[in-house]
Amino acid sequence: MKKGLTEIVFILDKSGSMSGLEEDTIGGFNSMLEKQKKVEGSALITTVLFNHTYEMIHHRKSLDQVSPITEKEYQVGGSTALLDAIGISILSTKKNYIDTLEEERPEKVLFVITTDGIENASKEFQYQEIKSMIEHQKQAFDWEFLFLGANIDAESEARKFGINPDRVANYNHDRRGTKAHYDSVSDAVSSLRSEGTISAKWMEKVDKDFKTRK
Repeated sequence: MKKGLTEIVFILDKSGSMSGLEEDTIGGFNSMLEKQKKVEGSALITTVLFNHTYEMIHHRKSLDQVSPITEKEYQVGGSTALLDAIGISILSTKKNYIDTLEEERPEKVLFVITTDGIENASKEFQYQEIKSMIEHQKQAFDWEFLFLGANIDAESEARKFGINPDRVANYNHDRRGTKAHYDSVSDAVSSLRSEGTISAKWMEKVDKDFKTRK
């Protein structure tokens, strides 16, 4: 393993229900990346945007070379093929991981999955397949998975594909909620990169905002 190297895969919902939050999503994501550029260590960034389609706009790109996303990349519309987005991303990341020399493999791998709706359009993967894939990667390679959901019972949804409650957060589907979401994601990523584990307090900001305003 390459000490100090973390691979982070962001899977971001761009379905039609995200309409009205484009500016906040773009701003929150870019702000989070800028914060990460100040954290010690190296990181590879993969960013996937999904609705009923799948688009990878960053592929294992060095964090210091990642440009901010804009409204050109983040255009909302369509339905929610969440399972396909997760499944395709895991298979792609796994292939790259296995094909990389062991001494060059990232020390940590983290998936951050964000959605504001229930799965309704996947054609390639089912819940049980995704659950098996996630559980295997966690057990075999110690990969981490975070799930953040709005307008859904995020914990119940995440449980269907094997993500533990301490890695799940609900967030409010508005400007303040989106900011709290990305602040908490940044805290989680920072603790994993700096301390080698995700802090138990990673979701404090988003959880506080959600519970006080839901």
